[in-house]
Amino acid sequence: MPITLTISDGLLSPQAQAEAFAGLTSALLEVSGFTGNSFMTANIVGTINVLAREHVLAAGQSAPAAFIELKLPEIALTAPEAKRAFIEKATDILEHAGEGRLKREHIWINIVYAPEWAWGIAGRSFSNNDLIDAIQAAPPAGQRPTAPSPGNQPNR
Repeated sequence: MPITLTISDGLLSPQAQAEAFAGLTSALLEVSGFTGNSFMTANIVGTINVLAREHVLAAGQSAPAAFIELKLPEIALTAPEAKRAFIEKATDILEHAGEGRLKREHIWINIVYAPEWAWGIAGRSFSNNDLIDAIQAAPPAGQRPTAPSPGNQPNR
C-alpha cells in the first residue's frame, strides 16, 4: 500500500521525515484495523520526495507544503469515515512534524484506488479476494509463520 510523501526542501529534518512516514504507516494500519498484521505491515511501502522549494506550489506560488498520496486496493478504507479518519490523522502527523513551519491548510492528501487485479506484490497480481486471504492468513507482525508439524509435512 504505497504512501508517497512530497515536501518542500528544508521543511522537515531527515529524522522528522522518517518519523512522519512511520506515523503515516501506523495511521493507515490503525484506521484500517490491521495493526499487528504482518502482511499489511510488510506491504505498506513508499517514498519521501523532497523537492526544491520553488518546485512546490500552492495557489500557483512557491509555498512550504506537503502532499500525501495513498494508493490502495479497492477493498481498503471503503467507508467514508475511514477515509476521513486517515486524512485527519495524516494531517495531524505532518502538521506536528513541521514544528510550526507547515500550515495545516498547506497539507493535501488524496487516496487513489487500483482496480481489481491491478495490485501487484513480488511479481504476482492479486485479486481483492487474494488480498483478503493473504491478510487473514498472515501471522502477527514480528512472528514467523509456524512450520508444519512432522506428521503434517507436505508430500515430496
